[in-house]
Order: sequence, then C-alpha cells, then structure tokens
Amino acid sequence: MQPAEMRRAAAAAASVASAVGLAVGDVIVLHNSNKLTVRLLPCDVVARVAPVAQQVATFEIELAGLLAGTGSPVAASQPPWAEPRAHERDGFVVTLWTYYEPAMSGAVAAAGYAAALSRLHAGMRTVDLPAPHFTDRVGEAQHLVETRHLTPDLAGGDRDLLGTALRSLRLAVVDRAAAEQLLHGEPHPGNVLSTKSGLVFIDFETCCRGPVEFDLAHVPEDVSQCYPGADQDLLSQCRGLVLAMVAAWRWDQADEFPDKHQAARALLSALRTGPPWPPLDVVMRRPDGR
Repeated sequence: MQPAEMRRAAAAAASVASAVGLAVGDVIVLHNSNKLTVRLLPCDVVARVAPVAQQVATFEIELAGLLAGTGSPVAASQPPWAEPRAHERDGFVVTLWTYYEPAMSGAVAAAGYAAALSRLHAGMRTVDLPAPHFTDRVGEAQHLVETRHLTPDLAGGDRDLLGTALRSLRLAVVDRAAAEQLLHGEPHPGNVLSTKSGLVFIDFETCCRGPVEFDLAHVPEDVSQCYPGADQDLLSQCRGLVLAMVAAWRWDQADEFPDKHQAARALLSALRTGPPWPPLDVVMRRPDGR
C-alpha cells in the first residue's frame, strides 16, 4: 500500500479493534504490500487489512477455524474471546488474529518445516471447503501476461517467454494427473511463523486445490527434500510454473511488492536459463538473476 492508503488502513484496524473493546494506543506495521498487517498495542493483537475488492477474509477465517479443529499448525483466526468475523471499515476489510511471540532461535530447521507442512496437508485433506483449482491461479497469471495494459512494462520478447512458460508448464503439471487436495497455495517462509510453541502457517488467501508438489514448489529445496513421498519430477515442473506465475504478478501494474521489477527480471532470467528450475527463494535472493 502507498503511504496515504497505509495510514487509512492502519486507522481502520485501530477503529475495529477499539469497537470490539480492545485498548489501542500504538499501531506497529509488520508487513506492507498489497495488504497491510499490523500489531496493535497494548492489546497485542494482529490485524490484517485489505481493500474490500481484494479480500477473501471470510474464507480465511472459516478455513483457519476448521484447520485449528484438526490440530493443524495454523495461526488462530482471532483472539479466544473475540467473534471470528471480518469487519468492514472505510473501504477495507479487517480481521483480528492472535499475536505469537517469536521463538528465540534463529533459522527454521528444514526437517521441522517439512513436518509442519506435512501436518498441515494432512489436516487440509479432512476439510471440505470449495476452493479454486491451481490452474485457476495460473489462468490469472496468464491473463496478466496477455493483457498489455495490465502489464505495460513487460517487453514483447519477455511477454512471449512468460506466456509460453505458463502454458507449457501448466499443461505438463496437469498431464501428470497426480493426486490432488486442498493446499495452502503459498507456504513460503514468509507465511510461516516460528513461535514458542512451534511453527504455524498464516495467510490462506491463496488456498487452492492441486498436487502437494505445487505447495512444495514455494519452499526452500532442503525443506522439499525432507517432505515424505514427494514426486521430484513433478516438483521440478511445479517449480518452473511457480517462477512463471510469480513473475507475472511482479509485472502487474497494480502490484506493490518492493523492488518488483528487479524481482521480475530475476525470475525471467531463471526461466530463460531453463530447467532444472531453481527454488523460488534462491531466485528471489539473487536480484541480478544470475
């Protein structure tokens, strides 16, 4: 969000929290992109704020509640005393979430990350909620690439490369006819919290159905290597597909990811080099794409 919109979003979060009886004296920004995540003090609650047109808050809250009931490693969708619901304020949708004190240790162990994701997938197999197919998300990326006014800075040759990658890799993954289930959609390290009680996953707005390898394409390679039973050939194809999807989103004129064009160029460079596809986190750590 731009500064003016971010101030309005933060004010909306504080207003909602105050309306449900929370004491709010300070708003600390935890993350800002297309949506805003803030920590409210002294009540110590997390608020997630999204423009009304971009939110799937009701779905997220319902899914988080169902997964919590299965013992899955997910963040609680609200403080225990609050009603789980989405609040509209000043053109935004605000949801309240439990704040988790970070664990004192540093990097998350790959085996622990993989085990937590495996537990999440097991819980998701028991949940019956309608969700988009992963190919719907690919279709959204293709629409961006095919619609020039939405991605005006994407050069012609790069547009062709990206469109071809999305079409061919989508087909390659679908043709594998692998078992499918409900997925997180983007279980990358930015959506995993290391808490004193263990790892928990957050941000289920990109939840979709597909093979587990689609989720694994978002995690570091050492994590995917620890995940039991993964199809490595399918995972490789999913990695390429995810690189192409993320590249399309970074070229979106409306995207507010920091340094988005630098990231987009690195992703295109990885796609141009071809397989074996590097993991997403490796590409995003190499801003020059080399």
